Amino acid sequence: MLSERAKNIKPSPTLAMDAKAKAMKASGVDVVNFGVGEPDFDTPENIKEAAIKAIRDGFTKYTPVGGIDGLKDAIIEKFRKDNGLEYAREEIIVSCGAKHSLYNIAQALYGPGDEVIIPSPYWVSYPDQVILNDARPVIVKTYESDVFMLKPEALEARITKKTKAIILNSPSNPTGLTYDRKALERIAEVVLRHKLYVISDEIYEKLVYDGAEHVSIASLGSEIKKRTLVVNGLSKSHAMTGWRMGFTAGPKEIIKAMTNIQSQSTSNPNSIAQKAAIEALTGPQDFVQTMRSEFDRRRRFLVSELNAIPDVSCITPTGAFYAFPNISGLFGKVNGKPVFSSSDLALFLLEDANVALVPGDAFGDDNCIRLSYATSMENLKKGVERIRNAVGKLK
Repeated sequence: MLSERAKNIKPSPTLAMDAKAKAMKASGVDVVNFGVGEPDFDTPENIKEAAIKAIRDGFTKYTPVGGIDGLKDAIIEKFRKDNGLEYAREEIIVSCGAKHSLYNIAQALYGPGDEVIIPSPYWVSYPDQVILNDARPVIVKTYESDVFMLKPEALEARITKKTKAIILNSPSNPTGLTYDRKALERIAEVVLRHKLYVISDEIYEKLVYDGAEHVSIASLGSEIKKRTLVVNGLSKSHAMTGWRMGFTAGPKEIIKAMTNIQSQSTSNPNSIAQKAAIEALTGPQDFVQTMRSEFDRRRRFLVSELNAIPDVSCITPTGAFYAFPNISGLFGKVNGKPVFSSSDLALFLLEDANVALVPGDAFGDDNCIRLSYATSMENLKKGVERIRNAVGKLK
């Protein structure tokens, strides 16, 4: 009855873990949830007020499919100011969140026989979005010893005549690590030599630490810019996950195709949220710094505590709000049931310690688990103590 396409797709493991944790909480269990990638901060008041004003002003009708000009102009100014990138309105499309932006790109670019290179660890939706559009994801493993950065020689080795694009994510979900300028320059050389497209997911751009600089690969020159689709949004930077505001900048012929596709799926993004997005981009930015500073404090605490747990090691993330510790040292240990994988450990911690997190195999690396520190310091302290106690039972 179902299409082959539908049968091949798995539900999001991060959202599935979050749903399970919330169901346990609803039944009265005290669960510490490290699973979902969502800031625990509320959307700033000035952004809410812009939305309320839009409602009161009757700005509740259809808008142009790809977003209103005022929002496109605010996005253009953001790219100019933050990334040194110049775009015109016809090179911008606003969609219902960055995930929708990525899906529109997949619809516009991929087809039967195409291959799309995805470095692992990867965000869970990348491979499935490729599969949904009848193309083949080609997973290229990156290594902890290389701080999970894709090496140009590893990229080159997996390119074939069928390769259409590569997906890059910096700062990264799940690792929290960032690509520096030199690494991106080396990747750009390979991309240009083989005439590939780059889908650059920069949704965590504003959340970088320890002096790390966010660099958009599109900013490295006019030629790579012509082959790059930059995806960004407001969910992470302005605590607007539920508002569903994402946007893409890129070559106008691809943006036009994405707009045509969007016209037959969602039509325009939410009109009220578009007005709120203008305020988010053009209004005071103090909130972003406040949130980043708090995430930094939590990051340093969590990484230190994880590294103090026997047989667990964690690279210090330089961006986003995730820690991705290596827990393979726990494999083979037993407490009732043996732990042989990240999924085994995640289930053990959920059932034994009431701690929800996401197994690394969901992101293409079974040696690790992902914890989001976009939660309170109280939860971090309580959750880490539970993890330490539970791991201590494994023998």
